[in-house]
Amino acid sequence: MSNDAFKAAMSRLAAGVVLVTAQEPPLDPGDPLAPAGEDVGMTATAFLSVSLDPPLVLVSLRTGARMDDLLDEQPLWAVSVLTESQRHIAGRFSMKGRISDRLLFEDIPYARGEVTGAPLVGGALATLECRTEQRVTAGDHTLVIGRVLTAELPSAEGGPLMYFRGRYRQLG
Repeated sequence: MSNDAFKAAMSRLAAGVVLVTAQEPPLDPGDPLAPAGEDVGMTATAFLSVSLDPPLVLVSLRTGARMDDLLDEQPLWAVSVLTESQRHIAGRFSMKGRISDRLLFEDIPYARGEVTGAPLVGGALATLECRTEQRVTAGDHTLVIGRVLTAELPSAEGGPLMYFRGRYRQLG
């Protein structure tokens, strides 16, 4: 089977779109004057609920991607479930060869998670703060399973942003 055939078949599976975020640890945690770590974000469509008791979620990250490397050293991260009006956020954080994440967050309304310190997108349908429980290598990806520490519903406005056949779409 070819990669193209597999990608074409999987593009027929509609998926919700989330922004996974984390904060890099400070460069020198022992020095209070050292600069804080940068916020990092990544658009993901391979995100799902794993368990209710305990509450677990899973995100699939390309092995060696910046977020994969960061979550290998930083166990705290967050997820914002994007609305159909937040397509620009999804596009911004999925660009290849993009500018620094600091600039990507610059004009996006967000609050810091109380537990993780990670950015939580304002107006998202839902936000979750997580702690990594397990990492599983699966082909060219890493499956990161996280325990949900907080779950909030900041917005009831609009529908979810979906990804189908290689494009962002609205439900309905």
